[in-house]
Amino acid sequence: MLSCKEVTEVCSAEMERPLRLGEQVSLRTHLMMCTGCTRYRKQLKTLRQVMQAYAQGRSISDDAGPGESA
Repeated sequence: MLSCKEVTEVCSAEMERPLRLGEQVSLRTHLMMCTGCTRYRKQLKTLRQVMQAYAQGRSISDDAGPGESA
């Protein structure tokens, strides 16, 4: 099983390229048991969305759907 350090590396790689099947399975297995890494992955995805919106000149509130807040 992946360590938390390895999971952070895989999560970063996931932002840049599709994960191989073995990486996907190992990541999902670890995330089922580790709330810290689950939060890290979610924060990483959110940060990426914020930075993409900023680069495109949009605010995150423009992307929020009904009932969602930025």
